[in-house]
Amino acid sequence: PRDAWEFDASLGGDDLARQFGVHTIQGLGLGTADAPALGAAGALLRYLKELQPAGIPHLARPVVERPGGVMPLDEMTRRNLEVVESLRGGTDGTLLSVLDRTQTPMGARLLRHWLLAPLTDRARIDARLDAVATLHGDGVSREALREALDGVRDIERLASKVAANRCTPRELGALASSLERLPAVEARLRVLAGNRQTTDALDQILAGWDACAEPTDWIRRSLVERPPLQIGEEATIAPGVDAELDQLRALRDGGKDAIAGIQEAERARTGIPSLKVGFNRVFGYFIEVTNANRHLVPDDYQRRQTLTGAERYVTPALKEYEERVLTAAERIETRERELFEQVRARVARDVPRLQCAARAIAELDVLAALADTAAREGYTRPTLTDGYELDIGAGRHPVVERMMPRDRFIPNDVRLAEDARVIILTGPNMAGKSTILRQIGLIALMAQTGSFVPASSATIGVVDRIFTRVGASDNLVRGQSTFMVEMAETSAILHGATTRSLVLLDEIGRGTSTYDGVSIAWAVSEHLHDRVGCKTVFATHYHELVQLADTHAGVRNFNVAVRETEDRVLFLHRLQPGGADRSYGIEVGRLAGLPDGVIGRAREILHELESASVGRSPSPATPAGDGRNVPEGSGVTAAPRRTTPDVSPQLPLFAIQPHPVVARLKGIDPNMLTPLEALTLLAGFVDEARRTDAT
Repeated sequence: PRDAWEFDASLGGDDLARQFGVHTIQGLGLGTADAPALGAAGALLRYLKELQPAGIPHLARPVVERPGGVMPLDEMTRRNLEVVESLRGGTDGTLLSVLDRTQTPMGARLLRHWLLAPLTDRARIDARLDAVATLHGDGVSREALREALDGVRDIERLASKVAANRCTPRELGALASSLERLPAVEARLRVLAGNRQTTDALDQILAGWDACAEPTDWIRRSLVERPPLQIGEEATIAPGVDAELDQLRALRDGGKDAIAGIQEAERARTGIPSLKVGFNRVFGYFIEVTNANRHLVPDDYQRRQTLTGAERYVTPALKEYEERVLTAAERIETRERELFEQVRARVARDVPRLQCAARAIAELDVLAALADTAAREGYTRPTLTDGYELDIGAGRHPVVERMMPRDRFIPNDVRLAEDARVIILTGPNMAGKSTILRQIGLIALMAQTGSFVPASSATIGVVDRIFTRVGASDNLVRGQSTFMVEMAETSAILHGATTRSLVLLDEIGRGTSTYDGVSIAWAVSEHLHDRVGCKTVFATHYHELVQLADTHAGVRNFNVAVRETEDRVLFLHRLQPGGADRSYGIEVGRLAGLPDGVIGRAREILHELESASVGRSPSPATPAGDGRNVPEGSGVTAAPRRTTPDVSPQLPLFAIQPHPVVARLKGIDPNMLTPLEALTLLAGFVDEARRTDAT
């Protein structure tokens, strides 16, 4: 929690101006109309400074994303479509997992951002699609480009570390290695640019290309080929960069030769041929003489350690040499640190260039990844229009088809237009209604991201929002039941959708009684058709809703086909015109492994309920206060008569059931029985009646 004053727009504008070195916020392209954003940005900037007291000089200049350019995706839609996170958590089984064939960390982050912020500007969408088409059509150049991108490290984050003085020698070396790959990437990009006539996003990348040759050369000339993780472990600064450092290294590294020279000189001076000069970490440098030669030791030798068969000494000259060598090692580390800080500060001045290069690499990486995925998965380029229609031919779910053999996924056609803007989708459980709903939403989202789509053809009028309401969940922390969450999400859709929105609903009203649920579902469908006028696909088990097509011109009925074989049901997963009249829930229960006794009893109860129900056609219903009995001159206008579903009241939980034998008799055609079959059935009925009476 932050104090309210931190969100003051004027303070936020001043903080932003100081942060980015401009006189006023106008220098950042901001104005008084951006006051709410300025207040939020100022509070965020103060929070970041608390986290990084040393400063945040690497922040790029702020950019305002104004309404109209990007489609906002609410949490409900992101969750239901499983865009970047699956309903079970993680990225497996998400759209991101299918499309993410990026080669760089920057590209992976940008792809995620693109998927969560699809475009609504058709010109920008087409520019991305043109670039993907170019990369898609030239497989050889595309693969060469992806190979050039492979191995590019996270330039964006490495540059941030450089700016914040938190970059290690190894990370600075990794930055140089990544920048060294930019010329190869540029060469591949120019080949692609020369193979086409139209301009697209690739031209924009090429126009602002910066290979960052100067910071790359500075790092390579200053650091060793493989810098260590920390200064002091191994050499960091390359030889020849600093004369003082080279002298110190010569003194330190020439120790063996110097020790050998001291040893020979002392042997000659003392006449002790076995004299040795050595070193250990405790006593430093020493001269070792055996006990047999102790009488030859000169007077200037100072005893340092006594051993079993020898004595160790030190001389003033040896002490002086030891001090010089040890001091050299310390001075080398200090000097290397000073030089490394100079290199890092020099590179930090080019951080804006590095950030621009990182953005170009990221965008190029995403476009190449989308093209590569399209080529591997058989996607096609969508056609974006400013019209209303959404026409998908042989559409597929990008995630589901990846999880099964390609020839087993059944593609489907979907068409929505102004004269057919609402689809009531019925069909049995497990038939694939939710899959069809999600694939419509994902195809529209992919198209406006700039990606090819899993379909044989797709013409999509740019949508401003995608709304989905799929599945059931509760929010116990907030005290909301499953049905309350369902209604809250539905309410958000009805208030937020516009004529250009795409609304995908699944099982609205199933969390309450049948009577209440079908009434809500009917009213929601009418509202979307009459008031909002958006493109809508409503998957439901309320078969009564198919009657909407009789009274509403823009409603079309579709169902997901099944085939019945004896007592089994085959799910065809194929979309076809018309409504369904059964849900086959008992068959799904059998597939799920319910005991045979439960399945058998459920079929008996279903047969009895269906036999007891009486179908009635919908009749006009006039709500209370409809004006039929309004006195003349009262000033009250009669409300229009609305057609509502005629639904039987919900059946009691404990209904009186007929005798099982009677229930079975209702299903027998005597004309189809042979005498022997009739006698056998009769004997069976007698036995069953006696057993039932006995229990």
